[in-house]
Amino acid sequence: MFVSFAAIVESINNIVWGPATLLLIVGTGIFLTIRLGFLQVRDLPYALKLTFSRSKKDSRDKGDISHFQSLMTAMAATLGIGNMTGVASAILLGGIGALFWMWVAAFFGMATKYGEAILAVKYRVVNHKGEISGGPMYYIEKGLGWKWLAVLFALFGFLASFGIGNMTQSNTVSNSLADNFGINPWITGFVLMLVTALVLLGGIKGIGRVTAIFVPFMALFYILGGLIIIVTNITLVPQAFAIIFEAAFNTDAALGGTIGLAIRYGIARGVFSNEAGLGSAPIAAAAAKTDYPGRQALVSMTGTFLDTMIVCTITGLTIVMSQLYVGVPDDEIGNVQSLLTGQAFEHFLPGYGNYIVVFAILLFAYSTIIGWSYYGEKCFGYLFGDKNTIIYKAVFVAIVFVGAGTKSDIVWNIADIFNGLMAIPNLIGLLFLSGVIVSETKKFREVRKQEKIEEKQQKAS
Repeated sequence: MFVSFAAIVESINNIVWGPATLLLIVGTGIFLTIRLGFLQVRDLPYALKLTFSRSKKDSRDKGDISHFQSLMTAMAATLGIGNMTGVASAILLGGIGALFWMWVAAFFGMATKYGEAILAVKYRVVNHKGEISGGPMYYIEKGLGWKWLAVLFALFGFLASFGIGNMTQSNTVSNSLADNFGINPWITGFVLMLVTALVLLGGIKGIGRVTAIFVPFMALFYILGGLIIIVTNITLVPQAFAIIFEAAFNTDAALGGTIGLAIRYGIARGVFSNEAGLGSAPIAAAAAKTDYPGRQALVSMTGTFLDTMIVCTITGLTIVMSQLYVGVPDDEIGNVQSLLTGQAFEHFLPGYGNYIVVFAILLFAYSTIIGWSYYGEKCFGYLFGDKNTIIYKAVFVAIVFVGAGTKSDIVWNIADIFNGLMAIPNLIGLLFLSGVIVSETKKFREVRKQEKIEEKQQKAS
């Protein structure tokens, strides 16, 4: 009997995102959270202050871009259609309880993101161009000496860049513009291809400059729209939270999904959105100008908080309050998931709510394409040499065009597969190097103590 390509892809996806991978992702986050003493709670205020305040030492520290530019490059990659279509997909496939498991994964994922970044800065190198290179492939090779595992990560990361950071983004943009304005997907793909090529020519410094301006604007634009909906419908919010928590532990399909589906899709789509554990964000963290690995690690950690705890929560609450997810047939989920968030916004803000989402999808998706082009380039450079990255850039730009016209459910399943595959080597590296993470954290805590003493002395004088 003939088995379609889509069915094969879906079967592989189910294996990759089975219980073992989910346990490894969340388990690593829990393990690091305990070893670091719930650092994501204790140090979050300082991390946020560090993120949004300009450091006078940035220009003197080793690295290619500032703390803020590094975070914005990572946020450019994470703040994508996963925050809108990904949340809608999690609700439609796993039930609204999936939102709770997205939060759980994000909470522990903050410790994972911290660990990734601290290792990325510690083990980073300078390539032949004089640029910083870092990420899981380097800390796995240099920290553990496991070249084979480092190569596996780089291979999966290189391939994943065409899925999570490319095809899913251009596909969602083309679908959105086609549904709302009747624009041919191939025209959308062609335009995206051109504007992506222009930014890629500037390298990481060009990407850093663009994202430092672009990302805060687009995030505030979408967040403001969502907050208007939540504030003007504040009486619906307590009920929405109650439904989410009830559904999270649901054992039957009455609330739109079982606990197993809620956990699977909540974690999978959560990782797709905030990328904690994938090993992508530390590639950007490694390029940051910083004096201590721990300082940049705290900045990187805030990315998961901003992405999931704020942006994804706004999307999820809006969808739940609208109740438009109810009654969607299984065979229509692939088509509806790209429209649901826009319909939910339009439900509360008739006449322009949907356009807020369409515009946000365009900005978010484009920024993700830019951010992931850098990740894929670094993985490709590790495998085949930095001198050959022009080949990667050319292929990456072409795939932007191809993704715009590809069937969406196949695109999402392919993206999920390579997300899971690249996460596995990275998480193994994090677990075996957890002692280094703890050691570097202790060093930075001593530095912070001394800095506080000096700050008090300066104030006193």
